[in-house]
Amino acid sequence: MERLLEEEAADNDQAYASLTAAFREGQIVPTIFGVAEHDAGVRRLLKMLRHEVASPEVVAARVGVSGDAPVAQVLKTFQTPSFGKLSVARVWQGTFKDGDSANGERIASLFHMLGEKTDKVIAAGPGDIVAFGRLDAVATGDTLTTNGTVDALPRIDPMPPVYAMTIAPKKREDEVKLSSSLAKILDEDPSLQLDHNQETNETVLSGQGEIHLRVATEKMKNRFKIEIETGRPRVPYREAIRKPVSQHARFKRQSGGHGQFGDIHIDVKPLPRGSGFQFEDKVVGGSVPRQYIPAVEAGVREYLSRGPLGFQVVDLCVTLTDGQHHAVDSSAMAFKTVGGMAMKEAMPKCDPILLEPVLLVELTVPSEATTKVNALVSGRREQILGFDGREGWPGWDVVKVNLPQSEIHDLIIELRSLSQGAGTYTWQFDHLQELQGRLADEVVQAYGTGTAEAAQ
Repeated sequence: MERLLEEEAADNDQAYASLTAAFREGQIVPTIFGVAEHDAGVRRLLKMLRHEVASPEVVAARVGVSGDAPVAQVLKTFQTPSFGKLSVARVWQGTFKDGDSANGERIASLFHMLGEKTDKVIAAGPGDIVAFGRLDAVATGDTLTTNGTVDALPRIDPMPPVYAMTIAPKKREDEVKLSSSLAKILDEDPSLQLDHNQETNETVLSGQGEIHLRVATEKMKNRFKIEIETGRPRVPYREAIRKPVSQHARFKRQSGGHGQFGDIHIDVKPLPRGSGFQFEDKVVGGSVPRQYIPAVEAGVREYLSRGPLGFQVVDLCVTLTDGQHHAVDSSAMAFKTVGGMAMKEAMPKCDPILLEPVLLVELTVPSEATTKVNALVSGRREQILGFDGREGWPGWDVVKVNLPQSEIHDLIIELRSLSQGAGTYTWQFDHLQELQGRLADEVVQAYGTGTAEAAQ
């Protein structure tokens, strides 16, 4: 480099020797340009891999392999119809043989893989990349050994997901089949994430973008023969109240034998945002026996899962102040029922409001794309918190914004478009904020009770 800067002619052999030494020491990462379709650059790549990369022993020491036990690391996992699960791993040290035990499981077989072609081998030594058969408990990134324990090697953690879709089988009878196929696909690709939203009863598949998830769904269709439906995940809206209300409710039912009786007085009042739900007991004189008070709370909590707008209710306090009971007809079930009745009558009077989740989003982009990012988020009801240079990444910026969760679904698609595929983001829940007007009407109409006037 000094010779080039001084405009001297550099000797090719010396340049190659210097670059090769730096490459082997892990100081530089070369880039080989080529076109596989026309065999351009491919042979140069193969030549470099054969002659210029560091030996397995050197790299093993660099990544932290120690001791004398055979060590390998799983690079990729495949689910095959013929051989079951195959764990493709690189052997760093020692020799693995067909029939050995790795991490407590017997190696069913060893294969060299070339595309879909598999050639069985008896053993694999340092530097070999082979597929281990049927190591069911092993995942991508795991460290394998045949003798005792070794320190786990560094592994690449998957990037946090930035795009999500709901997934469901078109045929109800395929639900079990879908679950098993998803488990296999997640085993193959740790960057995929699967969650089941109990509130919306949706199965949500998340990953690095729309194409990434489309590839996963095509695998299910082609490999496992499952017809599936996809969609946009629902946003977990909440509702709260603006004003306090006192409410009296009575539940009385007579039938043959014991009847049902419960009578309560409650106060409902709003709490500061983020306080959650509180239940207080201020009954005096035993008007509601102690054994029935938990039943009243249970009835209140059950109602709060779906308020007058159709969403879970948060940030309020319910106080039981008084009531009546019957020595024969009162029961825990009667007081649980009257607790729900009291809330159903009180909540519409409390001026309910719709709340939407707001996320703290950090967008990472090259500096030349920062102004474009500001324009991108400005149409998504954002609040820009500021931006700064990315630590350790010259020429990159991190833009911090508060963004409603409903506005983030396709953000990654536009972000990558304006940053030539380089931009990404991370997010976390920040707070709930009130949603009013036309947007609130549309949400209530689509997902709630359908009574848009209640959201005003």
